[in-house]
This record gives sequence, structure tokens and C-alpha cells, in this order.
Amino acid sequence: MAVGRRLRAGLEVTWAPSERELERQAVRRRLRLQQTAIATVVTVVVAVGLVLLVVSSPGWDRVRDYFLSWSHARDSFAAIAEGFWINIRIFLVAEPCVLVLGALVAIARQTTSPWLAPLRLLATGYTDLFRGIPSIMVVVICGIGIPALGLSGVTSSLFWLTTFALVLCYGAYVAEVFRAGILAIHPTQVASAEALALTRAQTMRFVVLPQAVRRVVPPLMNDLVSLQKDTALISAVGVFEALRAAQDYQGYNFNGTPLLVAAAYFLVVAVPLTRLTDWLMRRQIEKEQGR
Repeated sequence: MAVGRRLRAGLEVTWAPSERELERQAVRRRLRLQQTAIATVVTVVVAVGLVLLVVSSPGWDRVRDYFLSWSHARDSFAAIAEGFWINIRIFLVAEPCVLVLGALVAIARQTTSPWLAPLRLLATGYTDLFRGIPSIMVVVICGIGIPALGLSGVTSSLFWLTTFALVLCYGAYVAEVFRAGILAIHPTQVASAEALALTRAQTMRFVVLPQAVRRVVPPLMNDLVSLQKDTALISAVGVFEALRAAQDYQGYNFNGTPLLVAAAYFLVVAVPLTRLTDWLMRRQIEKEQGR
């Protein structure tokens, strides 16, 4: 045993890559540099071409004055920032509610007991209904229709009503994502749990759901990015979030620069979330491929 360790230690100290391996490494480095250089040149050429095409167009001066006015961007910045805080608050409230609702609906659709058939039908009808109706229509119906009913004890706050509408819409989409993750679990996992005398509920809680959630994290992140953008839909019922504030300034000053300012606010949140989604997808692929 000691001799084996000494031999291994000697091999670790004296090992060096062969000339063939060094040549392969040099070729790989050269190819990477070549591909990087080509990608950089092509990207710069295309970007410069697009900029020249836009700048040289006949109506560029009018577009620049209407959408790229620094003075209007500066004047509208504070009002749009205040409105964007409403978008962020709605996103932070709706996100956990969407995840919980989606998981519950997905579990309900996977039940097998005949006693729970009404629950399965309700879950199926919910997903079909809210995946089929445009989200802006649900926002308008909840924001205007619910207060019009005059129900006692029901809030008339547009903040909560529009948040409720977004939760309903995205809960249906997220439910299908969770259900896809549940269906992706191999039946032998369930059979093994049953062999260990786990009940159906215990199997779902301790065996199926943990694996399903890990599988669907990237598509869930995509839905959350879309949710963050769709908080702008609440402007349809008059909530003064970022988009509504930009439209108000645009209508008063006849300049569309605030729309780009509002878009920049959304990008500040959406781009990091998108990059995080890409990183999670790459990590999952590497795990599945055993890298």
C-alpha cells in the first residue's frame, strides 16, 4: 500500500504532457482566438452597419428629437422611477404567490383519487381558461369589474386587484411548467417510493417534487422574467407605474423619450434575470452530461 502511494506520488511529480498533447492544446487555443476574433469583427461590422442605416435614414432627425431628448429624459426620470417602484413591488408580491399557486394546481392535476375528480376538473379548467385569455383582459376585468360588484370586505385597491390578476394569469403558465417537471420523473422513482411503503402524498412531497423543481428552474425563471415585464399591463386600468408615468409625460410634453427611459428601467431588472436563467440552463445541461 505504501509502495503504491509512493509510486503514485512519483508519477504525479514527474508527469508532463506529451508533445502531441501540447500541440493539441496550442491548436485549441489558436482556434478559440480565431473564433473570438471572427465573432468580434462580424458583430462590430453588423452593429456599425445598423447604426449607419438608422442615422442616414431620411426621418432620423425627427426620431432623434422625439425619442432621444436628453432634457426630457432628465425631467421625466424621477416620475418614472417612482412609478417603477410600483412595478417592483407588484413583482415581488406576485412572484411567490405565482409559484405557490402553480405548484398546487400542478399537484391537483396529478391526483388519481376518484374523490378528487372535481378538484382535477377545476385545476384543468383554470389552466385552460387563464392560458387562453390575454393577460391585459384579465387585468382590466379584475381592476374594473371586481370593484363594480360592490362586494363587502373586498378591496378596491388597484394595486392588489391587478396583482391578483397577474397571479391568476401566470399561475396557469407556471402550473404547466411544474406539471411538465412532475411528468418528467421516471415511473421507477414512484415505484421505489411505493416499495418503501410511502403514501401517494409522501411520494409526491419527498420524491417527485424535489426532483421536478430542480428540472424546471430555468423555465420558471423565464416565466418570472415575463412576469416582471408584464407588470406594465396594470397601466391599462390607470395605475401610475413606469409605463403610465411615461405615457403621461409624453401626452403632456409631446415627446416620447420617457418611453425609452421606462424601457431602460425594465431592462435593468430583466437582463440580469435573463443572464441568471442562461447560467442555470448551462449548469443543468452540464450536470446531465456529467461534466
